[in-house]
Amino acid sequence: VQLQASGGGLVQTGGSLRLSCAASGRTFNNYAMNWFRQAPGKEREFVAAISWSGVRSYYADSVKGRFTISRENAKNTVYLQMNSLKPGDTAVYFCAARRDGTDYSDYVGSTEMNYWGRGTQVTVSS
Repeated sequence: VQLQASGGGLVQTGGSLRLSCAASGRTFNNYAMNWFRQAPGKEREFVAAISWSGVRSYYADSVKGRFTISRENAKNTVYLQMNSLKPGDTAVYFCAARRDGTDYSDYVGSTEMNYWGRGTQVTVSS
């Protein structure tokens, strides 16, 4: 599986962006999908995850209520809708896939992924 993230850019505080992550291959729905981010000088951190079916989603406390993760298995794509952006959201955002057929609740926040995509830069100006 190859992952390609897109949709990053420069936005003002309070603005919105929608990130997309397109996956190659025909087994996309065998994977839970995740978004992580890494700001300069900081460790990579979990942002959001969605189970293989799309039924369950999970968020870091810092983005809960502002970000929404979703997926379209027919299009092999996962999305991250980011609203009410803050300067603290500035980071490189990465999508990642972990093979999992459960509701993913046991693995939320783990960085042990099967595949990582290249990141997309999100910059929020104050």
